[in-house]
Amino acid sequence: MSDLVTTAKEFSAKVLALRTEIGKIVVGQHEVVDALVNAVFCHGHVLMVGVPGLAKTLLVKTLSETMDLSFNRIQFTPDLMPSDIVGSEILDDARQFHFVKGPIFSNIILADEINRTPPKTQAALLEAMQERQVTAGGKRYQLEEPFFVLATQNPIEQEGTYPLPEAQLDRFMFQVILDYPAFEEEVNILKQTTGSQISGAKSVISATEIKEFQSLVRQVPVTDHVFEQVVKMVQQTRPGQSGSHPMSNQYLSYGAGPRAGQNLILAGKCHALMNGKFSVDREDIVAVSKWVLRHRIVRNFKAEAEGITADQVIEAICK
Repeated sequence: MSDLVTTAKEFSAKVLALRTEIGKIVVGQHEVVDALVNAVFCHGHVLMVGVPGLAKTLLVKTLSETMDLSFNRIQFTPDLMPSDIVGSEILDDARQFHFVKGPIFSNIILADEINRTPPKTQAALLEAMQERQVTAGGKRYQLEEPFFVLATQNPIEQEGTYPLPEAQLDRFMFQVILDYPAFEEEVNILKQTTGSQISGAKSVISATEIKEFQSLVRQVPVTDHVFEQVVKMVQQTRPGQSGSHPMSNQYLSYGAGPRAGQNLILAGKCHALMNGKFSVDREDIVAVSKWVLRHRIVRNFKAEAEGITADQVIEAICK
């Protein structure tokens, strides 16, 4: 137990170093940074929703630099094919087929505007996310660990897009919403990006350490009381059931499935460790609840007509 506590202290120190180093390059967006770091240590993937120009690419690139991981960006377009992501077999000079790896063979992937590509290509990425392997030419190829996908969606331009089905949205551990920066933050962005000095981020953690900390997160103890609270919270999102919350019955068509509970527990464990604690309490679960639940609940027509957001329903459930 003493070894675990020591490792937990090392973990919170590394997270603080990550936050500090990322903060040198990316101004603000503290909640988003915490969500990405949490997801990496939980073996999860993140769907990020935000308008263009909010430093999504810079944020992910900086995260890969601080973690000393390889990084690839894939721009999703209507004509993108699965082989453009996974790779393909080509015939060489010796008339032998050999596999040329695609951009998916990297530690951190930025899938930019994932809803602009057809379902066939989306499915190729989602298979890699779930199985951590790809299939090409009848052979399977393992992806290098740690493997983390950050997919982005633009909330304003929906013409000609292919929205992710609910079953595929469920594959993402978190959905994070990027907002515009505050006044002071935007002033700092202008100062940082229009000067002559452009600095890069330093590596503060290695791939080996990340794997160790991923194992540590799963060892954090959780009491039966917290397990019961999580199940109750998830069941309250399901309309028409005995344990449903009044807001769910009024404003939701569908609630969250069991995977939501699993992700709430894992994210709660990591949140506790990130804040120097070695046990999970209700505060940790509530802190990550919007990230985990907002893309797993489906609002009905009444909610959309009255302007009730998924976050408002989650806040009511968490009270």
